[in-house]
Amino acid sequence: MTAPSLPPLTVLPVTAAYDYAYFRDLLADPSVLATGVAVRIARVPLLAVPVGGPRRGGYFPVPNVTVGLAVRGLLAHRPGFPAPRLRWAPYRDTCHVVEWGDVPPVDDDAARGRFYGYRETAIAAFLSSPVSAAPSASPVRSRR
Repeated sequence: MTAPSLPPLTVLPVTAAYDYAYFRDLLADPSVLATGVAVRIARVPLLAVPVGGPRRGGYFPVPNVTVGLAVRGLLAHRPGFPAPRLRWAPYRDTCHVVEWGDVPPVDDDAARGRFYGYRETAIAAFLSSPVSAAPSASPVRSRR
């Protein structure tokens, strides 16, 4: 049996991430993005947002364990990504993630939004949206 092949992983400048503008507008302290990176898995570069300012942790969704270990390795020695670790998805319909920083709070979307360093207005908008009432609408699952 052959081991699964790893898709090409590339670290790019933070501004190359497809979701750069989204996070720049969402974060209370967008200057933290200066030490972020875009991680391209196959063709799509997505943002890995470091800790800093009010942001105490972060995560990056990965399609499988092999890719997760590779992403963890890419972030392991970068400033702003303390204690990167692979967290297995608890459900079949969710992704595994690479987490870093402190452990996020559970069962409190407002506290989780502050943990990830989001602006108070962004947290309030999320909490008042119809999607936040859905059982799987937690910012942990919908935003990095």
